[in-house]
Amino acid sequence: MDTTLDFAKELIARDSVTPKDNGCQQIMAAKLEAVGFTVEHLRYGEVDNFWAKHGTGGPVFCFAGHTDVVPPGPREDWNTDPFEPVISDGKLYGRGAGDMKAALAAMVDAAVDFVSANPDHTGTLAFLITSDEEGPAQDGTKAVLRELQKRGEAIDWCVIGEPSSTDQLGDVVKVGRRG
Repeated sequence: MDTTLDFAKELIARDSVTPKDNGCQQIMAAKLEAVGFTVEHLRYGEVDNFWAKHGTGGPVFCFAGHTDVVPPGPREDWNTDPFEPVISDGKLYGRGAGDMKAALAAMVDAAVDFVSANPDHTGTLAFLITSDEEGPAQDGTKAVLRELQKRGEAIDWCVIGEPSSTDQLGDVVKVGRRG
């Protein structure tokens, strides 16, 4: 049985320097489709995105995130290959581990577990995933939200698994909005 850690490692192992996705979204979409999510792939320019939903009506609770990472820089500056997930001293290392492939794995697995246990839940559980957060950020979340707005679809609540911290990783939960 695959674990969330295994799933995170699978995502980290994919060289998805912005705006490339390199198959991360296909893996995520397949897990969601397996429990009944409808997944709509939305490509704008060179950017892959998807909008996935399970359930009907409101409220709409959305997990949002990105599969792209910033360039790793010179490989010789790394102790290991940046796209080779490594666990050392109880921590997961690799490009995108903290921002935000481990969070994506956790969100997808949580949604799969929830829907499996509650297939007839009220409201809509959704995912808005892009490969354009680390780059210009024009053909990702903004473009998908414009499309949703045209359709009259709205998101009531949204959780983004971006890391936030003041003194140590995970010590802060932030409420905010971009744009």
